[in-house]
Amino acid sequence: MDKKRHIVIFTTASLPWMTGTAVNPLFRAAYLAKDGERLVSLVIPWLSLKDQKLVYPNNITFSRPSEQEAYVRHWLDERIGFKSDFSILFYPGKFSLDKRSILAAGDISEVVPDENADVAILEEPEHLTWFHHGKRWKIKFRLVVGIIHTNYLEYVRRERNGRMKAFLLKYINNWVVGIYCHKVIRLSAATQDYPKSIVCNVHGVNPKFLEIGKKKLEQQQNGVQAFTKGAYYIGKMVWSKGYKELLELLQDHQKELTGLEVDLYGSGEDSVQVQEAAKRLELAVRVHPGRDHADLQFHDYKVFLNPSTTDVVCTTTAEALAMGKIVVCANHPSNEFFKQFPNCRTYDNADGFVKLTQQALAEEPAQLTDAQRHELSWEAATERFLRVAELDQAFARKLSKNPSKSFMSTSLGAGSTVEDASAYVHHVASGFETTRKIFGAIPKSLQPDEEQCKELGFAMPAGKRN
Repeated sequence: MDKKRHIVIFTTASLPWMTGTAVNPLFRAAYLAKDGERLVSLVIPWLSLKDQKLVYPNNITFSRPSEQEAYVRHWLDERIGFKSDFSILFYPGKFSLDKRSILAAGDISEVVPDENADVAILEEPEHLTWFHHGKRWKIKFRLVVGIIHTNYLEYVRRERNGRMKAFLLKYINNWVVGIYCHKVIRLSAATQDYPKSIVCNVHGVNPKFLEIGKKKLEQQQNGVQAFTKGAYYIGKMVWSKGYKELLELLQDHQKELTGLEVDLYGSGEDSVQVQEAAKRLELAVRVHPGRDHADLQFHDYKVFLNPSTTDVVCTTTAEALAMGKIVVCANHPSNEFFKQFPNCRTYDNADGFVKLTQQALAEEPAQLTDAQRHELSWEAATERFLRVAELDQAFARKLSKNPSKSFMSTSLGAGSTVEDASAYVHHVASGFETTRKIFGAIPKSLQPDEEQCKELGFAMPAGKRN
């Protein structure tokens, strides 16, 4: 084993899908590898062409993994300003239409050879392990750190029979995360609570937004009007991403907010309904297609309105603060990290929203200090991660002399614990197609299909060979 720590980051999405678990783990890999003190690998899902067409925007598709890797690296290099030295690996994934998520096919831990299995970071560990069937993560890796990104319980509660679904999901999440992770980091207290977890925002802001903020600061210091536009919101255009709350607040307080103009930017399944709801308002609420938040279009807005309570740590809120804007958001655990910044204004009720919005439009944003900008950066986020993850803490790894793919050979024995038994139950249940379907797995995802094995250069599973 190399003297350097080997850190392998597994995540549930990849560019060009612009979602949090595609972007944030990518930045994490780059910044963990930046000082050259660690060997870092990022493991991302590879989708077949038919799934790529469902997931990736603007008809972007890839015929082979090397093409997607080139795309990902180009996107990153344009933003970070330094050469990132980490490897990119792929695991076979399938897109679930009902969950709007990518789920793994087969045992994705096999992507990493046993001799390189040191530290694993599972971005969305519950998502990555719901249907995991293979070697136990805690056995294969010395240290497994789970980072909780998503408030799954809040999303499920909004579905039909949501309370019952959320009740069951809470216990399933606790079960799989406890089985497979040594440490759990929750980005905010808005997530489900997990035993022995720590709350710490280990995400940073794309450096492009900090650069925009610096230019705005220079304008302010030179007496130039830096912000010439009013209020806006940007986010995936689905009701659960804050649009429902925002439009209801605007509708219920149109008289108090007379003259307010708001621009909404986003694309998503509920775009048509959002546009129809906006047209019914007396206020001037304009709806635009989604675009990159760093686009020049957004630089001159002064106020970012974000009433969403489904986020864990809202990326667009962090970006708006980095650009020097005033943010009006709900007094909610997901926004706790942002309260340290003077331009973050939190409200407790509708009257507070109206008051803070009016004040924000009438005032100039406070000028961020160097220390405040650093706190938003990926450098600071990486420092926080290294501190709470305690990567240098020794963890005994008990692998058999001849590592086997068999769960039994590495997980159960005379000295097995309750956790071992619980892990064994999950392993057995996840190995049957019927059980997997009951709990929501994609059919025939116990092993990758022949097409993906060929594309990734994997050996065909024994049961699928001709």
